[in-house]
Amino acid sequence: MNKANRLYSNTHIRNTVYTVIGVGVMANALLLLVHISLHITGHRPKLTDLPIGLLALIHLVILLINGFIAADIFIPQGGRWDDLTCKWLIYLYRLMRGFSICATCLLSVLQAITLSPRGSCLARFKHKPSHHNLCFLLFLWVIYSSFSSHLFISIAATRNWTSDNFMYITESCSFIPMTFFLQHSLSTLLTFREVSFIGIMAVSSGYMVALLCRHKRQSRHLHSTSLSPVLSPELRATQTILLLLSCFVVMSILDSIVSYARITLKDDPIFYCIQILVTHSYASFSPLVFISTEKRIISILRYMWEKTVNISVTNDG
Repeated sequence: MNKANRLYSNTHIRNTVYTVIGVGVMANALLLLVHISLHITGHRPKLTDLPIGLLALIHLVILLINGFIAADIFIPQGGRWDDLTCKWLIYLYRLMRGFSICATCLLSVLQAITLSPRGSCLARFKHKPSHHNLCFLLFLWVIYSSFSSHLFISIAATRNWTSDNFMYITESCSFIPMTFFLQHSLSTLLTFREVSFIGIMAVSSGYMVALLCRHKRQSRHLHSTSLSPVLSPELRATQTILLLLSCFVVMSILDSIVSYARITLKDDPIFYCIQILVTHSYASFSPLVFISTEKRIISILRYMWEKTVNISVTNDG
């Protein structure tokens, strides 16, 4: 048995991974359906509705791809993937992950624009058409994805696990060893890419935190004059997105640390297991945050539940 199977055949790890994937698929499918229903029923769209709906769709695709990848790790199979399947499947996963990062980045910027005061320089972007935001998202995605083209060279189907130079991905796929110069050049470029996008999120988050602090001071003043301060929908949405961004940044940093640990500690299976759970967590966690904090979504779910109960009662009667 190879070094990966000693850990990855563990049923507790396998059940945890598939549970996270299953919960994420159902939550993202529900969030996507709710946003489609909001569009069909003619609700007034928010500036952040497009990236949230896209995030649900992207994360749904990511989790389905992860399901195929997990099957090649945990489920014994008679046939293995060929070289082309390995390249395309892992590359598609990286493309979707890049799309997720770009959509999260755009979401943070749009929420900062939504929260900005009328007199600020960002206020003029509030009424831009949705297709402008989509074009900007595609522009970010092209920039982000251009750094991932090396995967077609560095990934291949693995038939022999006797060499320690190959980095494990699944039972069928692995990273081909690279030269010291190429490996560190790619690491530098990828680090620059991640830091740039996280930097944009950090700036927009800092701006939103500053606006929230100002709102808190104003609320205290209103409270001192015997008026009840009310948290507006925009501020509630800002708190939700700040929570989501915090989780994203933490998981991205943890993913980078684990990836570096895998390289330096000769691809320890424990770190790869942690990396699998980390990469699944954000896609599964984010829709739960939106569903639990968005009043429009809660009202739709309550309406659907009441309709279901009424239909069942009618049929029983």
